[in-house]
Amino acid sequence: MLRFHKGYFLLAAVIFITEVCIAVFLHDRIVRPYIGDVLVVVLIYCFVRTFFNFSKAAVAIGVLLFAFMVEFAQAFLLVNKLGLGHSRIARIILGTSFSWTDMLTYIAGIAIVSGVEYYRERKKFQP
Repeated sequence: MLRFHKGYFLLAAVIFITEVCIAVFLHDRIVRPYIGDVLVVVLIYCFVRTFFNFSKAAVAIGVLLFAFMVEFAQAFLLVNKLGLGHSRIARIILGTSFSWTDMLTYIAGIAIVSGVEYYRERKKFQP
């Protein structure tokens, strides 16, 4: 069940660095709010696949449900209820405002991951 997959680890590291750069350097109206949210579910997916040998579908569904839970936690101001409202890092990681658009970006991210994984599997099994 446990393993270390170097490819997923490297991809997760690259996406993490990209996400940090987006958070620190970009304050636009497209990349940070939309592309960043698409990438965050891809990052989590790659991170989980780095260490666990669960099915791709199970990881994709689990990551999507996790992202939805975090988003709904924002609707209930969880960061403030945990007493972390003063922490910039906690506010960035947990978020502070619910958005249905964010839910769509998470779905898009998982759709991209699923499409890439499906394509990779088909290519691997072609004669």
